Amino acid sequence: MKKVYYLNSCSTCKRILKNLALSADFIMQDIKTTPLTAQDVAHLKKLSGSYSALFSRRAKLFQERQLQNETLDEDRYKALLLEHYTFLKRPVVVVGQDIFIGSAKSTVDNLQHRLETEN
Repeated sequence: MKKVYYLNSCSTCKRILKNLALSADFIMQDIKTTPLTAQDVAHLKKLSGSYSALFSRRAKLFQERQLQNETLDEDRYKALLLEHYTFLKRPVVVVGQDIFIGSAKSTVDNLQHRLETEN
């Protein structure tokens, strides 16, 4: 499976996806218009190893709710990911059994390398 979870209104997501020039066989899911399902989150957790790896601590709601003052466990991370799209670290790109989470340069470089070796 090849799938991208992104936010259409996010300039960082747009820039990354434009630079990657993904092939047409990628399924694109704008998480604002098509929210994550429990099945999506479970699959992403299986690939990443944890819900916390998928979680964005930079989200506005994270600050507004002062979640940094809480001790969050995996169940809480899962609930927050299902509750609001902003808690997903973006973009998330799945290529087969490989997952690339977030916009860090090293992550994007690794994804680019993975896509190049696929062709």
